[in-house]
Amino acid sequence: MSSIDQYTILELIRGSGEALTKREIARALGIKGGENRVALKQILKTLEKEEAIIKQDGGAYSVPDGLPSAGVVEITTITPDGDMMARPIEWNTDTRGKPPKIMIVPDKKYFARMSEGGRALVRLKRVGENDYEAHIIKTLDTERNRILGLIHFQKKGAILTPTDKKARYDFDILTGDLNGAKEGDLALGEVQPERGSMRKRVRIVEVIGRRDDPKAISLISLHEAGLSEEWPKDTLKASEGLEVPSLKGREDLRDVPLVTIDGADARDFDDAVFAEKQDDGGYHLIVAIADVAYYVRFGSALDTEARRRGNSTYFPDRVVPMLPENLSNDLCSLRPNEPRATLAAHMWIDKDGNLKSYKFTRALIKSHARLVYEQVQAAKDGQTDDLTRPLLKPVIEPLYEAYAILDAARAKRGSLDLDLPERQIIIDENNDMVGVKQRTRVDAHKLIEEFMILANVAAAKAIEAKRDPKQFPCVYRIHDKPKSDKLDSVREFVESFGISLPKGMVMEPKQLNGILRQAAKLPYSHLISTVILRSQSQAVYAADNIGHFGLALDRYAHFTSPIRRYADLLVHRSLISAYDLGPGGITEEETVRIDEIAQHISGTERASMVAERSAVDRFTASYLSDHIGASFEGKISGVTRFGLFVSLNESGADGLIPMKSLGDDFYEHDEKSHALIGKRKGKVFRLGAAITVRLSEADGLTGSCILELAEQSKGGADIPGMVFKTSIPPMGRKPHSKGRGKKGRDGGGKPYKVKSSYAKKNKGGGGKSGGGNKPRHK
Repeated sequence: MSSIDQYTILELIRGSGEALTKREIARALGIKGGENRVALKQILKTLEKEEAIIKQDGGAYSVPDGLPSAGVVEITTITPDGDMMARPIEWNTDTRGKPPKIMIVPDKKYFARMSEGGRALVRLKRVGENDYEAHIIKTLDTERNRILGLIHFQKKGAILTPTDKKARYDFDILTGDLNGAKEGDLALGEVQPERGSMRKRVRIVEVIGRRDDPKAISLISLHEAGLSEEWPKDTLKASEGLEVPSLKGREDLRDVPLVTIDGADARDFDDAVFAEKQDDGGYHLIVAIADVAYYVRFGSALDTEARRRGNSTYFPDRVVPMLPENLSNDLCSLRPNEPRATLAAHMWIDKDGNLKSYKFTRALIKSHARLVYEQVQAAKDGQTDDLTRPLLKPVIEPLYEAYAILDAARAKRGSLDLDLPERQIIIDENNDMVGVKQRTRVDAHKLIEEFMILANVAAAKAIEAKRDPKQFPCVYRIHDKPKSDKLDSVREFVESFGISLPKGMVMEPKQLNGILRQAAKLPYSHLISTVILRSQSQAVYAADNIGHFGLALDRYAHFTSPIRRYADLLVHRSLISAYDLGPGGITEEETVRIDEIAQHISGTERASMVAERSAVDRFTASYLSDHIGASFEGKISGVTRFGLFVSLNESGADGLIPMKSLGDDFYEHDEKSHALIGKRKGKVFRLGAAITVRLSEADGLTGSCILELAEQSKGGADIPGMVFKTSIPPMGRKPHSKGRGKKGRDGGGKPYKVKSSYAKKNKGGGGKSGGGNKPRHK
């Protein structure tokens, strides 16, 4: 039997011309003996399972007579002429041979939506011996049933180990479904339908890289989020041969000393700034932004791919840009001493920072210097260099004077002031994480941020002033007020620190800033900032304006970064059309689809954020994998029913302490006091509390870190001086059952008030405390 395999059996059945029973197959192949017959039975089961053969009612086996009348197919090719070819998703080439040719018949509803790799449920019609026509019944989600993982070979065969930390099991891979994948490959597997099997299996559809590739971490994260760094050929071709336009129809700003101010590692410079004082004490500001709309016209290959991506994505080791490098790092990058096309916002503010007037023009500029935040700040503080010395008086000082006015206006307006620290991962030449540092934030960062916010406000106002919404839509950046239940949670939490937040009032950012100012005097101010941040709604893009709560602005749009945000490109196009600024304006089709596009780019932004966070998690987990068993200081960053999340102070890595590892008590999750509280011993583990942990697992593939309590933290981790309300009674006290009080309340219905153990000992005394290089609002 060793010389007989499934391929021989399949060819026998295929060539017989009629169905064959198991006995007939055994006789034809000379199979004798009980052991060999058992092996034959197993092979027949495998072939049937893979649908290479069909078991008839009488027990005989035959090959399928073509494809069923309906089934799921995957688009494999779209030809330059627009013809769309597909293949069945359940097809094993090793056992069934070459798949049939399936041509998708165009229709008005679904055809234009399909892309290579997309899946659809289709109605099939046979038009030749191995040729079919398919009519799409409905499109299917291409991502839901695809798993990204690592190929590993075991004694029983190949498996796919998912890169998703939430995955609970591995997937089997049949030999015929490997499609050339090897040990250590990172691959996409498509989950296959299984009947009566305890383990799921996948068919490998694409190998995306190797686990030992230095760029594997970012590669995993971008594929998980549905992102791609590969450019379609037509997009790359469209980016070639473009040139900077002439001065015709443009304002000449080449002699104005506009400068760019960015991070030291920035490669694209999409904004240049200038300020000059006016006789009335106000300032004339210019914010010149790369004129991406001139090069990227709606419906072009460049536009189609930019809209699909929605935005650039920033990883610790690379950037996945929205536009090809010919544009993002060259023609649309405002490099010093080179003519560049821009859309310029002229803005005039009074001495109180009010925007008095504005004007948008298409311009030609020459940046007079490429400056770095820290370099500009040093010059302002008296430490100039060869580049900043001649710029200090005519350029840098007026910028800071205008910034001081805008900053004061922002404070008066009451925009939310959550200046939380940001960490930057340090990557070496081998693409390995070697450390982490806190990003420095100086006034030069805030200066650029305020200039960009003002330009964004001016853009929204300018479109509104000239627009018929049906002609010139504005894609607003909206930020809704926090939900009432979230505010109630904030109120109860800050009351534990003796800070009050009145009930029933209409919440404005000013009130939250008042809490932050009071919290600044406490050693745990970072915790209150974090809780307030988590109470905020998600900012999104929309054609209907509700204002921006966090910035305390009635209208706000993104205008200043069209190289890396499609929303800004849409705003540019509306301005161009509204003010007759030449070609590249917004089209009728965009106007009709504006709600759909706004929703799409809000989604791509969230996908990029998830990818960026997961890449950071993987880098830090990989970095920590050499430190298993080591102890680390950290803070509790999350409290859940299944355990504690801890952020490590040194690396910024996040890890989980599973509930089961907390030890000798039964813990309940008290959401109001953001804590796990032991029912028997009263131990408390509270959000924001300092804690010492030991690293037990770190997986760079999934980005997960598993922690356990170090000896010194097994007694709990609480916040000194905090008095909290809880529905969980303290140790040694049972809930009252009499009267009207509910569980966790005394006879009068009042919540228990419990001081931390530290506060009890000290009579309530405060104690002692234990790809992005652009400003956030640009």
